[in-house]
Amino acid sequence: MNIKDDSFVIVEIIPSNTYERGGVIVQISALKIKGLKLEGRLDVRLKDEALPFQEMKAFIDYDHDAFKLMDSEEKLKEAFKTFCQKEPLLLLDDVYTPAFLNYLDNQKENILKYLNLTYHKNVLDDITSKYHLAPSNHIVDLLYEALMMEY
Repeated sequence: MNIKDDSFVIVEIIPSNTYERGGVIVQISALKIKGLKLEGRLDVRLKDEALPFQEMKAFIDYDHDAFKLMDSEEKLKEAFKTFCQKEPLLLLDDVYTPAFLNYLDNQKENILKYLNLTYHKNVLDDITSKYHLAPSNHIVDLLYEALMMEY
C-alpha cells in the first residue's frame, strides 16, 4: 500500500473479551483516509444497557457526545461495514482485533509496519514517545497523527 496516495481506514475496536469466542465488540472508532487526508470518521459504541456486563461501562466511559450509541453488536458491525466499504483496513495486530474483524473481506494490514514498530503491550507508549504525541483515549487519532509525521 502507498500510504501517501492510497485510501484506507484506520480502525480501533474495544471488545468485551480478548477472544472473539465469548466476546462482543463494544466500541469501534475508525478514520477514512485518502492521500493522508481525513475523509471521514466513525465512532460507535454500545448503549449501556446493551453491554454484556456493566463493568465495561467504566472502561469506555469517556467522550459520550463523540459516539453514536447502538442497540446491538450487529448494528455496530453493520455501521462499520457501511463506513469502510471495501477499503483496506490498517489496524493494530494485537491479540484480538484481527479475529473480531474476520467478518469483513477487506484487506487487513498491521499499521505498525508503516511506523517501523512492532506490537507489544506498551506499543502506544512507544508511539506517543517516538512522535511526541499527547496521550489520548482515541487510539485511531494517535495512529493517524503518527502516520502523518512518519510520511
